Amino acid sequence: MLLIAGHHSIIRFGVMSLDLVRRNDYCHQLENVMRQKKQEALMDFREFQKDMNRSYMGGATGVLASGLAWGVAGIFGIAISSSASMGALFIGGMFIFPLAIFFSKLLKRSGQHAPNNALKHLAIEGLGILFVGLFLAFVVAQLKLAFFYPIMLLVIGTRYLTFQTLYGLKTYWFLGGVLILAGAMALMFDLPFIAGAFIGSTIEIVFSFILFHRSNVDAHTTA
Repeated sequence: MLLIAGHHSIIRFGVMSLDLVRRNDYCHQLENVMRQKKQEALMDFREFQKDMNRSYMGGATGVLASGLAWGVAGIFGIAISSSASMGALFIGGMFIFPLAIFFSKLLKRSGQHAPNNALKHLAIEGLGILFVGLFLAFVVAQLKLAFFYPIMLLVIGTRYLTFQTLYGLKTYWFLGGVLILAGAMALMFDLPFIAGAFIGSTIEIVFSFILFHRSNVDAHTTA
């Protein structure tokens, strides 16, 4: 009887060990599948960024269009009035995206991202920051006119920080940081109303050429 019981114990132990091995194998397989899925998702994300980069010249065309809008707003402020300047920035802002597409096609880029690009919503969602910032800037300008452009520099700079995710270019962190710093300095030193418009225009136009170069380098690297 003891011998039979011993055999049963050995068999039970063997079955349990085999079951444990199978479970461990299953866990390893599950880990491998999850790791592979994670890598595939990361690859897809980078492909989405590359698609945006290729289509819109790394966003350089949009930054250039925005810089031109700031410049026009500044000219309106000198030639007409502060109200005309603020209106010009608002209206010019609505033409930034169409101009960005036009400039992209002019530079032999498609100006259109892939329909399945998951990042296509990010730029649109970022418009919320822009419109809220415009509203705040207009309200504050009724109390102190000179604060309008510094607030817009802070808002636009904050929005550009998200573009690193959109295009995969860390240059946008520097662009956003420089605009935010410029806005803060303009507030601290209480610069004249029109100064902020030309500061924003200069910074964006300079960075647009940096982004042009980065996009071209990335295009040749991945070609």
